[in-house]
Amino acid sequence: QVQLVESGGGLVQAGGSLRLSCVVSGRTFRRFAMGWFRQAPGKGRQVAAAISRNGLYTYYEDSVKGRFTISRDNAENTVSLQMNSLKPEDTAVYYCAAGSIYSESGWPNDYDYWGQGTQVTVSS
Repeated sequence: QVQLVESGGGLVQAGGSLRLSCVVSGRTFRRFAMGWFRQAPGKGRQVAAAISRNGLYTYYEDSVKGRFTISRDNAENTVSLQMNSLKPEDTAVYYCAAGSIYSESGWPNDYDYWGQGTQVTVSS
């Protein structure tokens, strides 16, 4: 079974930065498109960013565009989310996800494997 483990969450002040990382087990990382989702309290899980297998294509939710950057290192089986200029509304549990097909639909069901999540809290 493919396992995803996120790290890097924490408490930061508005305007600060965090870098989330996700390590994917196994030898099949290059076969997966990857995504970062987030879920605020009382709300559904929504895509923040996605990246294709080879990293040539990326997608960002409008609210994070220009502030967040998704990247992957296929040699290290990792995908990262650099988050700059953080806002209180970015507060959420962030999930790393892997899927067989790159999608910009933002539909969680496009992804087959999920990490357990890491909490990001942005104070004002």
